[in-house]
Amino acid sequence: MSNEIKEQGQGRKSGVWGRLLAWIFVGLLLLIVFIQLQRSQQDVLTSGEYAPSFELHTFDEEIILSEDLIGKVVVVNFWASWCKPCEQEAADLQAAWEYYEDSGNVLFLGVDYVDTTNEALDYLVRFQISYPNGPDLGTRIAQNFRIRGVPETFFLNKAGEVAFVKIGPFISIDEIMQQVDLLLEN
Repeated sequence: MSNEIKEQGQGRKSGVWGRLLAWIFVGLLLLIVFIQLQRSQQDVLTSGEYAPSFELHTFDEEIILSEDLIGKVVVVNFWASWCKPCEQEAADLQAAWEYYEDSGNVLFLGVDYVDTTNEALDYLVRFQISYPNGPDLGTRIAQNFRIRGVPETFFLNKAGEVAFVKIGPFISIDEIMQQVDLLLEN
């Protein structure tokens, strides 16, 4: 009988530890979900905030560091090959880039969001995009900019601050150029 009592006592102890470990696991899981919800509740970057530091490895094997962009007006466009609204603005972004390209004061950057390399490269060829573009590996850049989706475009002033944020596609090239011209005047 005493062996049965010992076995029952050990069974109860292991059952208590199992339940305790299960509750700890559930608690950790809830903490992770809470942290992710907090991150998703943050608004996109707004005017006056400094743009986050980033490193973009382009499809042309160039590395662009955000700190090297100080002194230029920078247009950072988040896009994806699967994004139909991105297609609507692709030609206008390219035309605006061609207009400012030789000035040396403006840089357009494309950040490919959650895409495959082949699809992204096909998109760049189809729309004849020539400004630097690269994949957002691990969505680090998008997370730092706190984007909500694509397309989203951030206009950075010469000091590296966010001056304007466009959520959704541009309606025309004039809309893009108006923002760039404002930043070049200041």
